[in-house]
Amino acid sequence: MKLASLENIVFGYTHIPTLNGVSFEIESGEFVGITGANGASKSTMLKLMLGLIKPWSGNVFLSKKNDSGRPLKIGFVPQQIASFNVGFPSTVIELVRSGRFQDKKWFQRLTEKDHQLVENALKMVGMWEYRNEKIGALSGGQKQKICIARVLATEPDLLVLDEPTTGMDYESRISFYQFMNHQVKKHGRTVVMVTHDGEEAGTNFDKVIHLEKGEHGEWKCLTLSSCSVPFGQADSLLSSHL
Repeated sequence: MKLASLENIVFGYTHIPTLNGVSFEIESGEFVGITGANGASKSTMLKLMLGLIKPWSGNVFLSKKNDSGRPLKIGFVPQQIASFNVGFPSTVIELVRSGRFQDKKWFQRLTEKDHQLVENALKMVGMWEYRNEKIGALSGGQKQKICIARVLATEPDLLVLDEPTTGMDYESRISFYQFMNHQVKKHGRTVVMVTHDGEEAGTNFDKVIHLEKGEHGEWKCLTLSSCSVPFGQADSLLSSHL
């Protein structure tokens, strides 16, 4: 089932387009990596896909339903969301619990199921033992993990992550890719993730959307299969398609 697509998108922040002729599709149950150099408008492409900004031209599709016909739940963790200052008053578990109130009326309390989902989400990202810690006292990588846990607690169908491994060491990054792959394969989620570490992700990705500069400086993309096309071949393949 197609969850999202961009078709011949043109967009820019000035009179010159930064994205030109960008097209791709995302199917339900895929783990999709978005790669490219610094400044390649990867975050912009995510915002266009989610409808947070409008393209100059082209078509954007985002499904309103999931595979089961229920309203599509989207979890979005933007870049720099984990920049809580030292004085931030909330504890880890309080922040993650707040994700469960999205589907409730203002007077409803959390149920046993809600508490279990919060615990599961924190355990999934390895942060359960820090549940009573103040968020401001955590490292950048730990803050990023609890932001992801909060989104996981909402049980999203589509999980969109903008450079979630920023601040993580090598071992943590590898573990994270495997964890996201598990979310796709075992929990039936669709994950779209911006990363600079495509080679590290290896074959965890089902699809790679790779951004490269076109002839006039704008960014274009090529969709690759991580199972059949090594990341090192992306540039040569892309140049033959532009």
